[in-house]
Amino acid sequence: MTAYAAVVLAGGAARRMGGRDKPAVPVHGRPMRDRVLAAVADAVPRVLVGSGGSLPADVLVTREEPAGGGPVAATAAGLALLGPDTTVVALLAADLPLLSRPAVGVLLDALAAGSGPGAADGVCLLDDRGRRQPLCGVWRVSPLRAALDRVAARRAEEIERAGCTGQAVPVDGAGPVGTGDGAGPVGTGDRSGTVGTGEGARPVGTGEGAGRVGALAGASMRELLGELNVRELVWSAAGPPPWFDCDTDADVRRAEEWKR
Repeated sequence: MTAYAAVVLAGGAARRMGGRDKPAVPVHGRPMRDRVLAAVADAVPRVLVGSGGSLPADVLVTREEPAGGGPVAATAAGLALLGPDTTVVALLAADLPLLSRPAVGVLLDALAAGSGPGAADGVCLLDDRGRRQPLCGVWRVSPLRAALDRVAARRAEEIERAGCTGQAVPVDGAGPVGTGDGAGPVGTGDRSGTVGTGEGARPVGTGEGAGRVGALAGASMRELLGELNVRELVWSAAGPPPWFDCDTDADVRRAEEWKR
């Protein structure tokens, strides 16, 4: 069995759901966030980026400052809590109520099967429209960190140039998003944030990426994926699709129908 960590992104203002705490919205009586964490119960560690709430004691919680940094910044904050020996991470949105441990296992097996020269840096599912779902995937930690560093360095240069010329900093189509729609309580720290277990968070240091704090704010997942060799996987197993995320109340109702 592949040893792996899990980083769950739980930001997002959920504007299409009335600004509620979307990961806490229940599907058949259980918060979506809890369902995602349960699907990676064997991951060590499990890291939640965003609002925690009542969580298992072993779940680390990190948040970024300032709020609204986006999923790339949130990814960096989550990875900052992984130890140096962690080689594989499941990177997941917190609004995937149909995700299961067998689905995570399929992704892990697909990544392990592609080892060697030219191996993929990560494997993610495609949705029913053929779109990548990078927050339903597993990734090799080393190339993912290197990609984050390259994006941060490039954007830091853009920020510096914009400061000299008075131009706006390019955002590459990204908005202040967390896990899907809207802005969330995530920020920009490349290697910074707060960490705790359950509801009690504590500050952590900034590490080697301290000089680039702020550079990842607004960066898009598309920009990050452009730095990586990604293998796309079509979900063909029976049952509900694990990539299905809930951005609206209608999505929640559909997920509940699938779970019946």
